[in-house]
Amino acid sequence: METAEHTHGYSEEKQAYLRRLKRAEGQVRGIARMVEEDKYCIDILTQMAAVNKALHAVSIGLLEDHIAHCVVNAAHESQETGNPEIVSDKVAEATAAISRLLRS
Repeated sequence: METAEHTHGYSEEKQAYLRRLKRAEGQVRGIARMVEEDKYCIDILTQMAAVNKALHAVSIGLLEDHIAHCVVNAAHESQETGNPEIVSDKVAEATAAISRLLRS
């Protein structure tokens, strides 16, 4: 479990991620309106694809930040302490996250 003082790998990109997520949120509201207004199926699906692409981009960015920050820091800590489980745990987290992304 991370502490409140811990800086996450995405901290530098936080505002950019928030902007992208707010944009995706707006797109989802727009899709709901389209359904309420009985818009053409293909137009709705096109908007759904755009939302999925935006969320995928944020996911990939967060994963990249996790590897570049959290996994790398765990590798350094693992070397300093001689405990290989530290880095193994972070790699397992990243692998599980990749697996979830591939299933989605």
